[in-house]
Amino acid sequence: MNWTDLTAPYGYEFFRNGVYVATLAGALCGLVGCYVVLRNMSYIGHGLSHAIFGGYAVAGLIGVNLFLGAGVWGVVTALAIGGIVRRRPIGSDAAIGVVTTASFALGIALVERYGSPGRNADALLFGNILGVESSDVWLVAAVCLVTLAFVGFAYRPLLFTTFDEEVAKATGVNTTLIDVLLMVVLAATVLATMAVMGVTLIAATLVVPAVVARMLTDSFPRMLALATAIGAFSGFAGMNLSYHHDLPSGSTIVLVGTAFFLLAFVGGGRFRARAGSVAHVH
Repeated sequence: MNWTDLTAPYGYEFFRNGVYVATLAGALCGLVGCYVVLRNMSYIGHGLSHAIFGGYAVAGLIGVNLFLGAGVWGVVTALAIGGIVRRRPIGSDAAIGVVTTASFALGIALVERYGSPGRNADALLFGNILGVESSDVWLVAAVCLVTLAFVGFAYRPLLFTTFDEEVAKATGVNTTLIDVLLMVVLAATVLATMAVMGVTLIAATLVVPAVVARMLTDSFPRMLALATAIGAFSGFAGMNLSYHHDLPSGSTIVLVGTAFFLLAFVGGGRFRARAGSVAHVH
């Protein structure tokens, strides 16, 4: 395969849009995934994507904007999960499982009964990255910018709340507000990438880059940078590999990330950064 063969697909707008969105979505999920993994909420990406599918169906049924309706539904679901965990003695995974599977079941029932509004339901379930439009690129880019701004401005409160909520409260951090804002960002991330990766693969794109980065470094800033880079590269490489080998795009992106995980698992100890402990970042 020569250079001409490698660059040939970039002559098609649909492929360029797919690469843009896959790369941006990978970077976004890698960044947000760090907080998800360190808070032991790895299941929430899977759960929220299922819940937002329910919101998509409800929005179509009542005739409101699909993106707005699904987004509001996702945020409310995320906040409901947080509220249940704080007020009842059950784990976060249990709360996520109950709330999000109920929402997903509602979405399936409504789609079966009234049909699928807007995008094909299969595209949302399994992803259709080569069917993205320019508006999808701008949407993911906008969510990336908002997320970067949030992480930048709330870096220390996020850090303290993630690692020791009691210490954060003692130092005057409004942990409830930080948790709410993080859930909003997480819901926006899932919503923006759902049409690209599909409900079934979003959890992997959130978790895998962050887990790989955590295996390679004990420095929290490095973990953020590594997870973002691994997610972006997985999206870019996965898109190109899927085109040239006639494979599903979303699955290939996840498999590239999984290859990073295997490399880190086998040889991570040898190359592990020793720049300090996550728990002692200043």
